[in-house]
Amino acid sequence: MKIRSAAARVETFGLTRPYTITFRSIADVENVVVRLTAEDGRVGLGAASPEPHVTGETREACRAALREDNLQWLVGRDVRELPRLARELAGAMPDAPAARAAVDIALHDLYGQLLGLPLADLFGRAHDGLPTSITIGIKDMAETLAEAEEYVGRGFTTLKVKVGRSLEEDVERLVRLREKVGPDVRIRADANQGYSRQETLRFFQSTAELELEFVEQPVAAAAVADLRAMPEAIRRRIAADESLLDEKDALALCAPPQAAGIFNIKLMKCGGIRPALRIAAVAEATGIELMWGCMDESRISIAGALHAAFASPATRYLDLDGSLDLARDVVEGGFTIQAGVMRTTDAPGLGLVSLS
Repeated sequence: MKIRSAAARVETFGLTRPYTITFRSIADVENVVVRLTAEDGRVGLGAASPEPHVTGETREACRAALREDNLQWLVGRDVRELPRLARELAGAMPDAPAARAAVDIALHDLYGQLLGLPLADLFGRAHDGLPTSITIGIKDMAETLAEAEEYVGRGFTTLKVKVGRSLEEDVERLVRLREKVGPDVRIRADANQGYSRQETLRFFQSTAELELEFVEQPVAAAAVADLRAMPEAIRRRIAADESLLDEKDALALCAPPQAAGIFNIKLMKCGGIRPALRIAAVAEATGIELMWGCMDESRISIAGALHAAFASPATRYLDLDGSLDLARDVVEGGFTIQAGVMRTTDAPGLGLVSLS
């Protein structure tokens, strides 16, 4: 199946619930939507959501990489040559991982449609459904507790809480949150590089009775030595996020002593489904558990991440709530969420239905 046309457009999505993390506040997001049309009329969709604070890729750089003239090398190419196209894509957009992810996702969507199967089944499905966390930003106590009550009322059983600005306030919020939601709701924390090594140790000591699942990226991305210096019991409950961009980072983090027990894979960091599955293979081979995360993204790329997640036996956690607070989207379908549990659909490829 050859590609007849390749195009991209910018979409700005407002958020129904603006939020704050350690390094900025977010009220709207920009995605670049890629559309690959095959000769038989089938369409593969992808979406890019760059995060300059993590990868260095700005909105401007992402848009530039996905200009129509930069996509013309795909026209006339056969999507059945997916591995080759993915290799060429890495060379075509070396400094724009979110842009690469958008094209990669669209190629995979078309590939799945061609073979008539959901992507997770093409790659060897290991999971049918897993709960996703839903995120509470850095907020005051009343807002935190009210938002948690809303999410639990909507059926979510796992809450991710942004921390990292004030250790004492963070601990107090988490203590009160645990009191509010009780023992049956899972809680994980994400510091977004906000703590020092000593603060991380104090955080674990201060929250020992709260039964937190894990803590995501407590220290600066480059401070891998600080992670390795921590006790093994703590390292096993740390998820590497900003420290893990690609498979080279994955290999480095796995070197003994392993710096983290969990990898947070995001398609926007590594460049799409194909490189994500390479990171997943490293994790599986070395005993690392996987969480699959996201930026603020359309259902398009969330569906791509979910299919990849379900194809890896190492997957244990999902944090794929990035489309839930978008005021609008450009597609529907792709996955379902019931009582916080995500499942892919039976439709081929990503199972998306375009709204525009």
